[in-house]
Amino acid sequence: MNTLILKNNLIGDKKFYRRVIAIVLPLIIQNTITNVVSLLDNVMVGSVGTLQMSAVAIVNQLIFVFNLCIFGGLAGAGIFSTQYAGANDNEGVRHCFRMKIYIGAAMFVLASIIFTTLSTPLVSSYLAEDTSPADAAATLGYGVDYLKIMVIGLLPFTISQIYGSSLRELGETKLPMVASIIAIFINLIFNYLLIFGKFGFPRLGVSGAAIATVMSRFVEAIIIIAVVCVKRKNFPFIKGAFRSFYIPGKLCKDIFTKGMPLLVNEFLWAAGMAVLLQCYSVRGLEVVAAVNISNTINNLFNVIFISMGSAVGIIVGQHLGADNVKEAKVSVWRLIALSIVICLVMGGIMALLAPYIPNIYNTETHVKEMATKFLYVVAGLMPVFSFAHCCYFTLRSGGRTILTFVFDSVFTWGIVVPFAYCLATFTTISIVPLYLAVQSLEFIKCVVGFILVKKGYWIRNIVSNK
Repeated sequence: MNTLILKNNLIGDKKFYRRVIAIVLPLIIQNTITNVVSLLDNVMVGSVGTLQMSAVAIVNQLIFVFNLCIFGGLAGAGIFSTQYAGANDNEGVRHCFRMKIYIGAAMFVLASIIFTTLSTPLVSSYLAEDTSPADAAATLGYGVDYLKIMVIGLLPFTISQIYGSSLRELGETKLPMVASIIAIFINLIFNYLLIFGKFGFPRLGVSGAAIATVMSRFVEAIIIIAVVCVKRKNFPFIKGAFRSFYIPGKLCKDIFTKGMPLLVNEFLWAAGMAVLLQCYSVRGLEVVAAVNISNTINNLFNVIFISMGSAVGIIVGQHLGADNVKEAKVSVWRLIALSIVICLVMGGIMALLAPYIPNIYNTETHVKEMATKFLYVVAGLMPVFSFAHCCYFTLRSGGRTILTFVFDSVFTWGIVVPFAYCLATFTTISIVPLYLAVQSLEFIKCVVGFILVKKGYWIRNIVSNK
């Protein structure tokens, strides 16, 4: 009897999996292609030199902070938008879209000012003290040049996220996928042309990689805006969205109340990851290159649980908006189970390929060996990361943003960062055991996440007029 109950809770029917596939598959395709091109991008920059690759890795870590802040800033409105979509309330979705415009514009301006005025100290903070003056100066120069160009791409990226997130909350994941794929290939082609100076194009190295990325950002934004405008009948929320920028005061307050913890959470979490990289860099600039290789490859395999987390937010959020609590509960555990099973397989594949993939990089042998060991660590822990990620999106789907803040950022800054800092600063432990110890702290997060999801604290309809 218990086996039958467990099976019914963890295994869905064909209709359930068809819906999951319809939402997740475009996300997986989009994220996979993005990360494949990111891998090739890294390889191309790495072929120019290890210092250039380290500089790009440092700046991308800074840009990553901005990207996550955008995700977090828009997520508050996204929670309401998803539940409005489940309740078939187009006006509510439209108000949320407008709110995203305000939030995105403010964050773009702030980030542009910070990255433009503080580029040198931001990049310098990642350079280890024992780095030779010549290497430090060269890395700093490459990083600052790369960052100055990448700042231009923040605007189209913000616009793409405003439109793309609104579409995904409606269950439309194909258009953002197509736009992203086209932009990715634009990025790949011009990376080749501008980094190496092929077919009459100037040889720009690191700056060429930045220009190619910015071009692809503009292409992605233009495609999404154009298709939404042409096919506006398929997206009712866009009709009249720009006739007025009015947002009901109560909704604005509610979005701000729910969204601010998410924004702060994403910023602190991303900043925490940046600090972790600084902690690792104490062991040498080569560690930054190895972590960069590992993260790039790791991201390629992580697309499954990243996409499954998004599916949890969409499917469960729509069930909650439609007051279908029973389906929301069942869907959560089925999605978590599916994500863990797939990640067990992906982790195994990643472990098998770990000794070979770093060899595509043109860098020192010891950097490749270090990256391989990092890959073994994340491959073994992939199901653990998957469970924690799904728990986070479950809590977020019901608007429990304070809980998500504690679950993510408080955990990162209260436990992970101090632990990593102490190991890096006050011990002589080598980098691989240090990395393993820090990553293994995710087990604690899983235990807490299981308790919170099991208790059902996340079950709330936040758009109901009742």
